[in-house]
Amino acid sequence: MNSKFRCTGCKEYFQSEHKLKINSGSFCTFECAAEHGKAKVKKAADKQRETKHKALKKKVSDDDKSGWTKKAQSEFNKYIRLRDSECDCISCNRHHDGQYHAGHYKTRGASPELRFNPDNCHKQCSPCNNHLSGNLVNYRVGLINKIGAASVEVIEGPHEPKRYTVDNLKTIIKFYK
Repeated sequence: MNSKFRCTGCKEYFQSEHKLKINSGSFCTFECAAEHGKAKVKKAADKQRETKHKALKKKVSDDDKSGWTKKAQSEFNKYIRLRDSECDCISCNRHHDGQYHAGHYKTRGASPELRFNPDNCHKQCSPCNNHLSGNLVNYRVGLINKIGAASVEVIEGPHEPKRYTVDNLKTIIKFYK
């Protein structure tokens, strides 16, 4: 008893006596199976090429402002840690050993215009920065001792919003390197 099957490749119906069974389906002829395999390989290769192209485009893209912002922030933070390497934590004046951060007095989220202002950022131990949310009361006291009350008032005062361009960010990176 012969039954009809549908070819995975050409989608035509055929008798089971001519059936060619392969992992990817049932085919009416070897040629149909080969064409189907070639099409699957081409589709997979196209998808892989497209994925690589997108990744490369994003990596190389000169207009990727978020990438440049991360690089600029990284260089700025290195500068702050190096500048304050001989200082204690601005908030607690201890933790001579351990991990240090470049802790912002006015956070980057609340005051993005101050994110690259060296008066707003100082060496801070990980416990103060992470677990005590910046330990701001003590940070302010340490900040007044370090840069003076007038400079702290400037940081706390109103500021014009800044819109960093890719060129601004590249300049910041060069400056802090």
